[in-house]
Amino acid sequence: MSIAQQLKAIKNKLPQHVTLVAVSKTKPVSNLMEAYNAGQRIFGENKVQEMATKYDEMPKDIQWHMIGHLQRNKVKYMAHFVHLIHGVDNFKLLKEIDKQAQKHSRVINCLLQIKIAEEDSKFGMTPEDAKGILSSNAFLELKNINITGVMGMATFTENKAQITREFTLLKTTFNTLQALQTDNCNLKTISMGMSGDYQEAIACGSTMVRVGSSIFGSRNYN
Repeated sequence: MSIAQQLKAIKNKLPQHVTLVAVSKTKPVSNLMEAYNAGQRIFGENKVQEMATKYDEMPKDIQWHMIGHLQRNKVKYMAHFVHLIHGVDNFKLLKEIDKQAQKHSRVINCLLQIKIAEEDSKFGMTPEDAKGILSSNAFLELKNINITGVMGMATFTENKAQITREFTLLKTTFNTLQALQTDNCNLKTISMGMSGDYQEAIACGSTMVRVGSSIFGSRNYN
């Protein structure tokens, strides 16, 4: 199947309230343009430099999502265009995003990454950390960011019960944090679920899925 056909097949499986992020990391612009021409406007990248290069080359009505682990010193390279940053896992990073957004007179939307997986390799903060940040006076001083939801990655396992448990933890965390709405925190999005587990994620309350290989085929990391 072509990229356009695979994209359509995924979209047909998604409920209307679920947003599809086409994860295009390592894929050439020609592949992304196939998806773009089939109507896709939201793309997710996990490396800032690759995303910035694609931003320069592609149409400007695309929403670019930074879905990978983000280092503070890279924020400045995408602050002028990034639509949503999924992986905010500490307050220092949030402060840097706010600072760089201010330079461009923008408000950047962010998701707090919650560590729901049992794997040590996954990044993220605890639900308690997230609550602490959103309740702090220092957070209220950030005027150029907007926390729009949470993101999480389940353990890479065949154990469906474990995946469901982890996704349910993210949904419960989201529900708890929703009570902490402020001027710069308006929680609507639960970003969870990838090619292998997005249907379980949706069943557990996901409103945004990050799907790559099921659209573009397996990745080439060479």
